[in-house]
Amino acid sequence: MAENNIIETLDEKDIMILRTLQQNARLTVKQVAAACHLSLTPVFERIKRLEREGYIKRYITVLDAEKLHRGFVVFCSVKLSPLNKQIAQDFCDTITEIPEVTECYNISGRYDYLLKVHSPNMKYYQEFVLNVLGAIPNLGTIESTFVMEEVKHQFGVSI
Repeated sequence: MAENNIIETLDEKDIMILRTLQQNARLTVKQVAAACHLSLTPVFERIKRLEREGYIKRYITVLDAEKLHRGFVVFCSVKLSPLNKQIAQDFCDTITEIPEVTECYNISGRYDYLLKVHSPNMKYYQEFVLNVLGAIPNLGTIESTFVMEEVKHQFGVSI
């Protein structure tokens, strides 16, 4: 169903441009045009439209967490107690301000949220749980899952 909506609003040239930029956002418009076998001005106009319409949200630089001593990755499942709209909003507002939390998802099931946390080591993470997460009001249960090996990590969306 969602794929049909994309096809209705994006043509093959748009998709080709998005795929190219997803592989390397540092490419110039000229390089994108060459990679897509298209002319410069239409590619420039298409990229601006894709940005304006929100298909391209932003351009980022992907850093090496290991080299920055933030390669100890933990997925932290969080249950709030009690849970209501205001408590959930307060939790989300707090989490967005914590730099160690790089991703946060509202999930279904036994837990309410899944956090991805980057830290330098186990000791740091232990202090983080006790002093940062532990200080959040209405935090009920936390379950930590430690990443032993990253098997696949993609930043893009398959289109």
